[in-house]
Amino acid sequence: MKILVTGGAGFIGSHYVRSLLAGRHPGHEDTQVTVLDSLTYAGNLANLAAVAGHPRHTFVRGDITDTDLVDDVMAGHDLVVNFAAETHVDRSITGAAGFVTTNVLGTQTLLQAALRAGVRTFLQVSTDEVYGSIDEGHWTEDEPLLPNSPYSAAKAGADLLCRAYHRTYGLDVRVTRCCNNYGPFQYPEKLIPLFVTTLLDGGAVPLYGDGLNVREWLHVDDHCRGIQLVLDKGSPGEVYHIGGGVELTNRELTGRLLAAVGAGWDRVETVPDRPGHDRRYALDGRKARAIGYRPRVDFDQGLAEVVRWYRDNESWWRPLRK
Repeated sequence: MKILVTGGAGFIGSHYVRSLLAGRHPGHEDTQVTVLDSLTYAGNLANLAAVAGHPRHTFVRGDITDTDLVDDVMAGHDLVVNFAAETHVDRSITGAAGFVTTNVLGTQTLLQAALRAGVRTFLQVSTDEVYGSIDEGHWTEDEPLLPNSPYSAAKAGADLLCRAYHRTYGLDVRVTRCCNNYGPFQYPEKLIPLFVTTLLDGGAVPLYGDGLNVREWLHVDDHCRGIQLVLDKGSPGEVYHIGGGVELTNRELTGRLLAAVGAGWDRVETVPDRPGHDRRYALDGRKARAIGYRPRVDFDQGLAEVVRWYRDNESWWRPLRK
């Protein structure tokens, strides 16, 4: 079995690769893993240092929009997991073009190459943000896509291309949509690593608006287990929600992070809300539970471990903040 992991040097992709090569996904102890990553600012070979010399691991540097390269790399692979994407909402607001290029055109390039290569299954890693915002209740997988940021619109476009390649060409495409992830090796522009590293540095952290925007939180290890379950037990053409089950306002999360590093609210600066800021995300996870998914990492324990990781690995994150 050979798996192509695109974006495998990023936060979630590298965790998936490390866990796969460590034998933590039953049935894949002999699976060969190829990572394709262009090593943009968020892709980091240090994230793969633990498996750099692994005999079942091959790294290829390249862009998923490069048709010739993608065709060459895709050949001979049975499965594709596409983590490759531009993902930061704030960056998409100030410059949307790169998000459309990577997230939409890049996904189409991968899908077409997978079709030509006779790939068995293509899994697209997506986000709850494609649905927009929900005041109460939880989204099911058949909700309409109503994205509100250039980032989420580009991800929604990629999801629709996946649907089209399944319906038109019969390609076995599966989509996972997850909530906010946290864990080690997360680039320090996202909320948890940004706040933790800033607080450890003695700085003040920014809290958007009234801080009452609600997000659901998922440890990256649970996310990667969910992805593997969908690969192994999911159905072609289906969408699956991978949730963490913990909903917090940004203000509540900020309070927990302050407590974790021993800081007070005087280290928080209220800043104007960002344009189009979705109020609440919430996923219905019954479909994934039906194939065996359950989050295992307790949020408070996971958050404490992540804070310790950033405290103990300053040599990893400090060059990225600079």
